[in-house]
Amino acid sequence: MLEITSIKNGLVIDHIKVGMGIKIFNYLNLDKVNSQVALIMNVESDKIGKKDIIKIENSSEVNYTILGLLSPNLTINEVRFGEIVRKIKPKLPKKVIDVLICSNPRCITEVEQYVPHTFNLIDEDKGTYKCDYCDHITSLSDL
Repeated sequence: MLEITSIKNGLVIDHIKVGMGIKIFNYLNLDKVNSQVALIMNVESDKIGKKDIIKIENSSEVNYTILGLLSPNLTINEVRFGEIVRKIKPKLPKKVIDVLICSNPRCITEVEQYVPHTFNLIDEDKGTYKCDYCDHITSLSDL
């Protein structure tokens, strides 16, 4: 069995939807940080069956809201001196800019590269967002 040790100080991003760990890793540019980082994929979980986990040693600078958008059921554990000092369950952001991409081929964001992809949350329970420009609906389940 693979063993990944605990961290002393930093973040543990847990309960990531399987397959989203690498997207979060890339979004946070964790390949460019000076800290030790572990991306563990397809881990057995009693709660959700399988999950991904990211451990970041000596780091606490992460946009928690965006993480909630990429994997709504994840949790973030802040670790100090080997103990969890805070557990965070991010909420979905009300407005998202340049994270989601409008899939409507007639949207201005498809043609004009300078126009930011801007979405507003319309249903938190369903995780649906509406494009500011063309009113196209995007669901987080489409990610």
